[in-house]
Amino acid sequence: MSLRLAVDIGGTFVDAMELDTRTNQVRFRKASTTPARPADGVLAAVAALGTDLSEVELFIHGTTLGLNAVLERRGAATGIITNEGFRDVFLIGRGNVPSDHMYDFQYERPPSLVKRRHTAGVKGRLDYKGRVVEDLDAGSVLAAARELVEVQGVRSIAICFLHAFLDPSHERAAAALIRERYPDVSLSLSTDIAREYREYERTSTTVLEAYIRPIFERYVDELERGLADGGFAGRFLIMRSGGGSMTSEAAKRSPTHTVLSGPAGGIVGAAYLAGALGRDSLLTFDIGGTSLDACVIEQGSAVAAHEAQLEHFPLLIPTYDIRTIGAGGGSIAWLDRGLLKVGPQSAGADPGPVCYGRGGTRPTVTDAAVALGYVDPDRFLGGEMGLQADAARKALDEQVAGPLGLPVEAAAAGIFDVLLARTVGAVRQITVERGRDPRQFSLLAFGGAGPLLAPLLAREMGIAEVIVPFAPSGFSAWGMLSADIEDNFSRTLMTPLDEVEPAAVEATFAEVEAEALASLSAQGVPAELAVLQRQLELRYLGQEHSLTVTIGRGTLDPDGVRAAFQELHTARYGHAMANRLQILNLRLRAVGRTASPALVEPPPGDGDPARALLGRRDAFDFGARAVVPFDVYDRALLAPGDAFDGPALVDEGTSTTVVPSGQRVSVDAHGYLLVRAR
Repeated sequence: MSLRLAVDIGGTFVDAMELDTRTNQVRFRKASTTPARPADGVLAAVAALGTDLSEVELFIHGTTLGLNAVLERRGAATGIITNEGFRDVFLIGRGNVPSDHMYDFQYERPPSLVKRRHTAGVKGRLDYKGRVVEDLDAGSVLAAARELVEVQGVRSIAICFLHAFLDPSHERAAAALIRERYPDVSLSLSTDIAREYREYERTSTTVLEAYIRPIFERYVDELERGLADGGFAGRFLIMRSGGGSMTSEAAKRSPTHTVLSGPAGGIVGAAYLAGALGRDSLLTFDIGGTSLDACVIEQGSAVAAHEAQLEHFPLLIPTYDIRTIGAGGGSIAWLDRGLLKVGPQSAGADPGPVCYGRGGTRPTVTDAAVALGYVDPDRFLGGEMGLQADAARKALDEQVAGPLGLPVEAAAAGIFDVLLARTVGAVRQITVERGRDPRQFSLLAFGGAGPLLAPLLAREMGIAEVIVPFAPSGFSAWGMLSADIEDNFSRTLMTPLDEVEPAAVEATFAEVEAEALASLSAQGVPAELAVLQRQLELRYLGQEHSLTVTIGRGTLDPDGVRAAFQELHTARYGHAMANRLQILNLRLRAVGRTASPALVEPPPGDGDPARALLGRRDAFDFGARAVVPFDVYDRALLAPGDAFDGPALVDEGTSTTVVPSGQRVSVDAHGYLLVRAR
């Protein structure tokens, strides 16, 4: 078997990419997302490729199923079992208000995922050092389970006891009792998911897992059956939110690690490209159908975090530090008391933008792109899906341009202006506000709409270079092909660095490493191919925010750890202090390396792109703020060494790169487009 297959579900389309490992050639197809039955869209995209599944050695998948289940409130009926007297930990949560509602005195938190009658407290207690204060009462556990399952109809239970991260025995004993009595009920234990301090965050993570696990298991089982019916007998991997991948069986046990796996594929691919292209500082810029995601990559590694946010629910999982806004190709343009806004509402895949002709009635960013002349209605998706340009213009005229007293083109340009302003804000959050100068970065544009906006963003923020890879709308799927097998582990320590016992730290790391090697082995990674990376999460004693430093193997060197922390703190915040340090968590990143696809170098051209010129088309030029003729190029016919000036459009069927006047395009040795100011 010599083929690898990667499939990424987006808000509007499913992207499928096939890699032939013998030739490093890729093929790419799209199919519509099917929200009601997501597995159908995946199998349709695979069918569109026409891949012989019996020749596929690896199938890797990025999915937003868990994320959507939470956003749309269609997870399993979930209950909570915790200590007596603490059944409201999850319902109370934190008292903070989201920053975008800071001055909204009528703000109300979204409804909880768990009803109060679905929470139960049981007898048994550990103290803050993990010592048993009160033995777990088996009768209390079974009574709580009986009430939740038989009376309340709960089908999934989150078990989260106080201080269990120090000793998981009470949680495991409770789970054993419930499994014996109710074998069909899904159980999620906090100590199997996040062995870290902070009761609310740990409970929230466990509840989210319990909420999405049943539907995620059904989805993966359905997809596995569909692939097997087509002849697939290879390895089935699913992307993790923090990069890397895991087997489908591991994903079914820990579905929370997949909730942000959609954007992760593109970031993994971007980190690989950063090294291959020699770009030390790279900004990812991914615009799909429903959202825009941006992330910083420095020295070949994406900036990571150990906590994510899903709606207002915290998740203690490793993830990339991504800034996401609800603005994509399907984002709806609307008026709020005479002010033009874009998103966060999206037309999604069903019915989609007006120009799709599937019943959509509200104008979107895609409709604006059609009205501005950027998208050829006859070449969309390589000609497989014609667009209704007149319907798009009519919707824009009636709902945006007319009420504002503007021509359709001016209204459509205004939609892009609003989208650009929101984008600048998101990028500033992860660059300027973190002490980074965006002018020192290259901007990697992908997603179906990324190349539409990236050159405008580069001009607005002074970014020197935009890189557009091949098939940018499928770049996240391509990135998945270079994902390693990965797992992450943690233990809370909460000890001042100058009081730590190196032998105790070494013993804890040894315990965690044994667990990590067992996890990788279960996923098919032999011990000799496993890479284990030790990390310490530290903070100044008394502070809340922390930083993570990587340490070597062997006896802990407190002085070396402090020096590394001070250096990182200075780089991140511009200063360091003489305060004592505290170790919060020991962390271990376990990686099983896989072979990444090599970058292909097409034969160079003669520097003249005339062979790729399809003709000219009138479109809106943001450089001149007017409709002017654009040269239109066929991406497939451009060769390394070709160069041309804007205004120009580079059409590759599934995506269009819009180059305004004042910018120049060159094609690098790999066939990637480089857009720079003239």
